[in-house]
Amino acid sequence: MLNIYISKMNGELEEIEEIQNGCWINLVSPTEKEIQFVSNQLQIPIDFIKDALDDEERSRIEKEDHHVLIIVDIPIVSTDDVGATIYDTIPIGMIITETCFITVCLQQNPIFEQFARNKVKGFYTYMKTRFAFQLLYLISTYYLRYLKQINRKTSEIEKELHQSMKNKELFSLLSLEKSLVYFTTSLKANNIVMERLLRLNYLKMYEDDQDLLQDCIIENKQAIEMTEVYSSILSGMMDAFASVISNNVNIVMKFLTAITIVLSIPTLVASFYGMNVPLPFQHEQHASLIPFSISVLLSSITAFIFWKKQYF
Repeated sequence: MLNIYISKMNGELEEIEEIQNGCWINLVSPTEKEIQFVSNQLQIPIDFIKDALDDEERSRIEKEDHHVLIIVDIPIVSTDDVGATIYDTIPIGMIITETCFITVCLQQNPIFEQFARNKVKGFYTYMKTRFAFQLLYLISTYYLRYLKQINRKTSEIEKELHQSMKNKELFSLLSLEKSLVYFTTSLKANNIVMERLLRLNYLKMYEDDQDLLQDCIIENKQAIEMTEVYSSILSGMMDAFASVISNNVNIVMKFLTAITIVLSIPTLVASFYGMNVPLPFQHEQHASLIPFSISVLLSSITAFIFWKKQYF
């Protein structure tokens, strides 16, 4: 999909059909024809566009002639086969030319939608350096937003695990832990790119642009710290709750074993009195009350002992 936007002087965003100076070209899962069109129109290396469409592409910054390529990872939310929410990262590419700003991504995402709906304050398509830094800042805020969601989900699973004897909750925690690993790797790679942008003169920056980039770095580092903290907590929780689940099973088995022993005593007494041999008091009128009384007495004593030992 190929969309072209341009900002008017009053700040409104307009979608146009042709490429113009100062426009924003948004490529989302583009076709080969669209890739060739943009590459030929702006004379940019076709690899700049295709590299950002590789879901395993690493974050980096590259300059060739007057074109700058910035690739960073953004967080996304999706669902698995059973409908559970999973968090992952995918690369996006920002190509800054002398005339246009190009974004490339494998799939539609809410970060691009914020700009397309003109929801970002101070956003103008022709202010290319500021646009790039605003995009980096919004990416960092979305990492923080999704990290808070992961923390809430962790708390919800923790409540379920207190009484659980199943592995479903542990698998959910494992999925969240894997998401945090993806986030940590991507955030650290993004941080390297931002540091290089601040240190090297790849883009022309004014003082306000430098302040915005420093804000991006601060937000990104905060996201890294949060990710590492949540990852440590989650790892400890998984170890602890694996033991909790095992302990819950042991408690149930102990209870069932105690019940089995108590119920087996009447069976044992009745078996003795059911033998086809002479037995004490077998000719008494109420002989059946004798094994019954013995069974109740022994079962009661056993149950009392188990209760005192907290087997029940």
